[in-house]
Amino acid sequence: METMTTIDLSALIAGVADTIAAHAEELTALDRAIGDGDHGLNMKRGFEAVRAETAPLSEKPLPDALKAIGTKLVMTVGGASGPLFGTLFMTLGKEISSEPRRAEFAAALGKAIDAVAARGKSQLGQKTMLDVLYPVQAAIAAGKTGREVAEAADRATEATKPMKAIRGRASFLGDRSIGHVDAGARSSALIVRAVAEMLEPGA
Repeated sequence: METMTTIDLSALIAGVADTIAAHAEELTALDRAIGDGDHGLNMKRGFEAVRAETAPLSEKPLPDALKAIGTKLVMTVGGASGPLFGTLFMTLGKEISSEPRRAEFAAALGKAIDAVAARGKSQLGQKTMLDVLYPVQAAIAAGKTGREVAEAADRATEATKPMKAIRGRASFLGDRSIGHVDAGARSSALIVRAVAEMLEPGA
């Protein structure tokens, strides 16, 4: 896809919210193993709040809509995930134009992920959502298809299982965090796949 002018924001919001809701129990179980056990519920609450604002969001230019989504997530997700996912969407909105081409989107996403890393004082390889987001950004920048981007997200999620958590609540467990998929990584991959399937049916 060369440009993102044909985005149906309403459908995208519904697709992501439905996906998170469908996997809320899975995300909670993942988080219960090495975290607070509230990630699934928090993410579902946040994206349902975004869904409730679908009509006004859909009337905004893409950058403004993304910033509004980020703000809503900060306000409603709670915990550590709210500020991190909120930062991702807000920064993406600041860096992107209303009709971005793929290269611009990839660059804007890279800056948004860097902002998440700065906000969470984390980096690649520390068993966080970054371990999915950076590979996804690289796949988009390399011109991969939606299916390939989604598959990269899934592989990156599984790759968090043998990692030892360095940041976040899971880091308190030390070696006991090894052997578990990071919940934030999984929710990030779910969002990526939902978006990929909406933009490229069959992804």
